[in-house]
Amino acid sequence: MINRLHIEGFLAGSENALLLDVRSPSEYIQAHIPGAISFPLFTDEERKVVGTSYKQESRENAIKIGLDYFGPRMRPMIEEVEKILNGTDKPIYVHCWRGGMRSGGVAWLLDLYGFKVSTLEGGYKAFRNWVLKQFLKEYNLMILGGYTGSSKTELLKHLAFQGHQTIDLENLANHRGSALGGIGRPPQPSQEMFENLLATALARHNINKAIWLEDESQRIGDRNIPNDFMAKMRISPLFFLDVPFDKRLDYLLVEYGTLPADRVKESILRIKKRLGGLETKNAIQYLEEGNIRRCFEILLTYYDKFYGKALTARKDQLKTIETANCDVVTNAELLLKSTN
Repeated sequence: MINRLHIEGFLAGSENALLLDVRSPSEYIQAHIPGAISFPLFTDEERKVVGTSYKQESRENAIKIGLDYFGPRMRPMIEEVEKILNGTDKPIYVHCWRGGMRSGGVAWLLDLYGFKVSTLEGGYKAFRNWVLKQFLKEYNLMILGGYTGSSKTELLKHLAFQGHQTIDLENLANHRGSALGGIGRPPQPSQEMFENLLATALARHNINKAIWLEDESQRIGDRNIPNDFMAKMRISPLFFLDVPFDKRLDYLLVEYGTLPADRVKESILRIKKRLGGLETKNAIQYLEEGNIRRCFEILLTYYDKFYGKALTARKDQLKTIETANCDVVTNAELLLKSTN
């Protein structure tokens, strides 16, 4: 028997199941439920043919065309699932776009063969509605601030290691936030996929306990923190790590000092308008001379000024924590003491 589940039950059960997304490859690439495996019933072109027939001819004719594609794939699909399961008895969770014919057809086949199968009521569309609702909930957010080079991301990782609830927005966005933040990183997810990842991360946490996030501008690379969630971040307590300039510069040289010079130059040119013509020229000159420290000193001064202006509007939420260096163990202790 095929179980038809609402979104909350589907997501909870899929944690320990084989989650199959039977939409077309391009739909999956655009965005999907985190953890889902692409298992398309139709190719992109086949989906287009079936959809055109449905709109211009009839539902019945579209189903017949779909069956022509589906029939020869039945055995290979069963064998592929067996290969993925590798002898385990995991249940199988299947979804398509609206929870209609595509997931219904694949679920029927897998159930007929003897697998334990569940489908998602409303399909991926229901998941997207669930995603947007997560950003409307009330959370106990704790924002970790600090000028560039304060080792905030490493501090978040240390807090997570200690058992605290954290969300690494930059990791979800595949970007470190600054002009240099995309160098050497994988391509960023689509905006839709970034939202899916963030909503799923939020749902894993206890809503009544503190959740630590790094202070970010709304834009991380080419991705935007959803407006509703960004508004919550902006009114949440902000714990500002005040690390000396030289210590932060040292940290940046370790983190970014070995990046390809041509990529660094491209990144500097992208912020030329805000950095200013003279400082851009000087930064690039130092870079080309191999004086990475002086180059980064110019960039760090710029980011300090930029971030400092943004802090002026958040004085009511701000609590400054003075520290001598970027040591995450020491700074975690100072941070947690400041919350008491």
